[in-house]
Amino acid sequence: MKSKTIAIIPARGNSKRLPGKNTKFLGGIPLLVHSIKYAQKFSFIDDIYVTTDNLEVKNVALQFGAKVIDRPTEISGDFEPTVSALKHVLESISDEVENVVLLQPTNPLRPENLLEEAFQLFSKSNSDSLFTVSRNHDKLGKIINDKFEPFNYTIGQRSQDLEPLFFENGLLYISKANLIKNDVIISDNAFPLEVNHIFAKVDIDTQEDFDYAEYLYNKIINHNS
Repeated sequence: MKSKTIAIIPARGNSKRLPGKNTKFLGGIPLLVHSIKYAQKFSFIDDIYVTTDNLEVKNVALQFGAKVIDRPTEISGDFEPTVSALKHVLESISDEVENVVLLQPTNPLRPENLLEEAFQLFSKSNSDSLFTVSRNHDKLGKIINDKFEPFNYTIGQRSQDLEPLFFENGLLYISKANLIKNDVIISDNAFPLEVNHIFAKVDIDTQEDFDYAEYLYNKIINHNS
């Protein structure tokens, strides 16, 4: 039996800061559908699963061609790590899965060929996971005893001379299924794929985040279609 590569989209129903965000319409379709449609573009994705505790999310996912795994209440809380949901999906299906692509619905906008590029790099690497990162150009510091202490620069230093720092942007993750079964998504030898694209700044938790995603969607995607 061929080992599969599957995409998993975790989409709970009880968002506190932006209620119903995963089914909120962006560009004419529910938010989570952007990730479903993105995964459907790539032939190496054998199946697409949405894991959810919410009936509305379930119905939307089924309507747009994804399979659904009902997520138990005990792993649907605000503080439950994402890996619990991924692990539950793997435990709920009988297929032999080799690779898991994690697509978060809160990152609905992705460069068109990013997943193809990422999967090719992952397949050629000796890493058992890959995740996307972006360069941070901010002058960062800590406040200790009411005093600001620079972290990645010295006062007066130019921004362009900063030591490069990167942040995990959430656009996509690829992991070996065996890794997830051991409660890990990003391993010690994970491949950090640098993506410096405006879409990397979109991660929807609030209405302001959603408004920004809508602005970019209309400016870039609608404009080019």
